[in-house]
Amino acid sequence: MSNGMRVDLSALDDVIRKLNGLISNMDSANEKAKYETDIPSTAFGSMKFLESNGLHKAHAEEKARIEKIIKGLHELIDEFGKSASKVKDKYTEQEHAEKGRYDGGNNAGAAN
Repeated sequence: MSNGMRVDLSALDDVIRKLNGLISNMDSANEKAKYETDIPSTAFGSMKFLESNGLHKAHAEEKARIEKIIKGLHELIDEFGKSASKVKDKYTEQEHAEKGRYDGGNNAGAAN
């Protein structure tokens, strides 16, 4: 039995599509963070001044932190997308069941 609430399944589809787009963008960001932001220690003047090793280490730590943040965001968005998809599937199933009950009870023998 319906409680009078309606769910806009097309809006849920839109949310899921946008989340999948975000996942794709996150994959791109992850690739860039991993492979396009690496700076070799020689770029910091390794062995030419005392702070170069510390600077390179700080860079490596921040790079790892950014990769971890991107991974966490990716997982969060993926989880939310899967949950939204499950919710949409449940509402779709319920809508079909309600329609079947309505059509079966009131339009018995009528062509669809």
